[in-house]
Amino acid sequence: MSGWGENYPNQAPKKYWSLDEAKGKLETYCAYQERSQWEVRRKLNEKGIKGDAAEELIAEMISSDFLNEERYARAFARGKFRIKHWGKAKITRELKMREISPRCIQYGLSEIDPEEYYDALLTQAEKKWEKTIEKDAFKKRYKVVQYLMSRGFEQDLAQEAVSSLQ
Repeated sequence: MSGWGENYPNQAPKKYWSLDEAKGKLETYCAYQERSQWEVRRKLNEKGIKGDAAEELIAEMISSDFLNEERYARAFARGKFRIKHWGKAKITRELKMREISPRCIQYGLSEIDPEEYYDALLTQAEKKWEKTIEKDAFKKRYKVVQYLMSRGFEQDLAQEAVSSLQ
């Protein structure tokens, strides 16, 4: 019995990169938007470049400033907060998953203005409060706090924001 996906005639075979081709492609990939070493390593692996060759290419990208973990963490935190309205806990969790150092995560989180952060939290809380249909005030409060925590906001801040709505 054949493996999954083997007998599809319309499926193009995977295209692997040569080392020369990889450098140019990576420069374009990294210039398009900030990338982490983890993302670049994954892309290289996908294109058939592993081990020392991959690490050498990553080192070249770092030395020519196409890759910069601090810059990546700052851009990631700004973007996820401003566009997706994520809280600091969720941003931290996602950066850790991408193997970003704790120091760079702190730099990233420093991009978020505390006042803007609390305003975003209040806005999210108000929207969820209006949409939540629950007669029991305690249950409603619990649901809204849980929602805010799932968005990455800290429990104490979420409870404070919900309390300010009542």
